[in-house]
Amino acid sequence: MATISAALVKDLREKTGAGMMDCKTALGETGGDIEAAIDWLRKKGLAKAAKKSGRVAAEGLVGVAVEANLGVVAEVNSETDFVARNDDFQSLVHGVVAVALDKAPDIDAESVKGAHYPGGGTVADAIANAVATIGENITLRRAAGLHVSNGVIGHYVHSQLVDGLGRIGVIVALESTGAAEPLRALGRHVAMHVAAASPLALDPAGVDPATIAREKAVLADKNAGKPPHVLEKIVESGLKTFYKEVCLLDQAYVHDPAKSVAQAVKEAEKSVGAPIAVKGFVRFALGEGVEKPAEEG
Repeated sequence: MATISAALVKDLREKTGAGMMDCKTALGETGGDIEAAIDWLRKKGLAKAAKKSGRVAAEGLVGVAVEANLGVVAEVNSETDFVARNDDFQSLVHGVVAVALDKAPDIDAESVKGAHYPGGGTVADAIANAVATIGENITLRRAAGLHVSNGVIGHYVHSQLVDGLGRIGVIVALESTGAAEPLRALGRHVAMHVAAASPLALDPAGVDPATIAREKAVLADKNAGKPPHVLEKIVESGLKTFYKEVCLLDQAYVHDPAKSVAQAVKEAEKSVGAPIAVKGFVRFALGEGVEKPAEEG
């Protein structure tokens, strides 16, 4: 039987709002497969929004900060969009992002929560104080950072409410020894592309094997009955199309769809004056993956 970690149970609980023991049972029944566990809970009628003690926080703000060759993005959630416009909440998110940048690049939500917050205490303490002051459930849901030895961290905030804070935050790592200004411009354009196109991975090697297996299964089901050698070619061709849809470097560049992102980066090397390697990206969209309670009609 698969080992079910506390972190996996917590993740499933956050996604479904189901009870801790129900989540543990679901993961045990599905061998630790979180997507299958979600389906299991839904079939049992147990996947629902958490009640008052764990009210769903799916609004809030995504914050981005970049300094030199470091960049971070963090999502701080609240229960209502109204709170995102609160000066105290915005100040909290700016503070969290500043702490994350100080600890970057190897960060996550837990490491940031435990870090010292300006003015005393930890980030977790600052969030708890904000909950008491604002009166809503507030959580630091996730945080991530990127670093380059040489080059820039491109960044973009979509639906920006105030400087550096909005509904979608993106950072992109461009490794290069070329001219900084055109490299920064390219970084922003690629970050804007990531915000719009929402790639799953940098390239096919970065796509989750489970996602590939699912895609193969769908392609095989759609073409059931065809001879094995024909089916194999259809699946192979279908995967190539799939990669063009979900892999950043293979996607059609939103600023010039006639070329791929990889081709656009290659062309930019002329103005930068040196090779450019896209090392990674982070895209956080506010509330994505959080199951919100259905509105009562």
